[in-house]
Amino acid sequence: MQEGKTGKAIFKTTTKQEFMSNRNKIMGMVAGLLLLAPVFQAFRQGPAAPGETDPIKGFLFGDDRPFPQCHASTVIALKNGRYLAAWFGGTKEKDDDVGIWITSGAPGRWQPPVEVAKIRQEPHWNPVLFKAPDGTIWLFFKVGKEIPTWQTYVMTSGNEGKTWSAPGELVPGDTGGRGPVRNKMIVLSNGDWLAGASNEMGDWNVFFDRSADKGKTWTATPYIGIDRRQITGKGIIQPTLWESAPGRVHALLRSTAGVICRTDSRDYGKTWSAARKTTLPNPNSGIDVARLPGGTLALAYNPTGENWGSRGALALAVSTDNGQTWSKQLMIEKGAGKDEYSYPAIISTGNRVMVTYTWNRKKIAFWSASKDWILENATPIK
Repeated sequence: MQEGKTGKAIFKTTTKQEFMSNRNKIMGMVAGLLLLAPVFQAFRQGPAAPGETDPIKGFLFGDDRPFPQCHASTVIALKNGRYLAAWFGGTKEKDDDVGIWITSGAPGRWQPPVEVAKIRQEPHWNPVLFKAPDGTIWLFFKVGKEIPTWQTYVMTSGNEGKTWSAPGELVPGDTGGRGPVRNKMIVLSNGDWLAGASNEMGDWNVFFDRSADKGKTWTATPYIGIDRRQITGKGIIQPTLWESAPGRVHALLRSTAGVICRTDSRDYGKTWSAARKTTLPNPNSGIDVARLPGGTLALAYNPTGENWGSRGALALAVSTDNGQTWSKQLMIEKGAGKDEYSYPAIISTGNRVMVTYTWNRKKIAFWSASKDWILENATPIK
């Protein structure tokens, strides 16, 4: 169609040969776009369109990141479908320039990363975000040259992460990792706050930190029992928590024994069973679990079993019997042995699951899907 001198639309006649040629060109372009669709979907940069096919994948920031390496992300849900994420970034893990960074937004619409905490010229580690029942956001993180002498600091925000309080020690004068060591805290049915904690002074040990006064004071449990003849190597660290019924609290544990371990409490996390092995492999890498609507558990983990083994695959396992068995899983990432897709953080918001994780120490990636999609696409664990 073209316009004549009068401004009215007129039609140009087209031969059959021209019509067929144009049609073939258009069909070729469509086919090319269809071939590229999986690539666009694999790591998208734009916002999710209504009804877009799960899963949604992408990055929290681009190649122009202001730090060479990053690791150990944490994520919480904000209002209006937005998220707040944090991680540590700097030259490399354990270097003095490593600080705590944050971003907020939604898939494809993330704000540029900002360094929110740098207390002194020592490495900062393992941020943990927590949204209290009153809406206040807490940001916990560790500071120190060596893990056994970590100090835990905390900052708070009353406006969804736009501004933050000055950092202060969680338990003044205490070292070694009070409060959440890596994974999210939970609010128990009796209102207590419970954090999974661990210590790496020689042997690795797990304990739990509880607050009955909304974070003002904290009480640490003794180290949980561990049979070191069964759980070989240094031990267990970095618990991830859920409550299945009032007072019935459970934790999965990273270990050096080649498998994920577990412990349980019947008294709101005051006392705990001895650690025991599960059947889930673990290459001594971070794990995280979320309890979905209806009680289904989703566990993000590296499904390989050699101590300090490959983190090149990242999976989501599901359990419908409170973690007694894990019969199905799906793969979030499946790379080469030298790749690293690690330290996942997982949350459940409504019917959706959101995972953030380290992507080859260069970026923080996200992955999101509905509970229904996960259950439909998970396949039996062989």
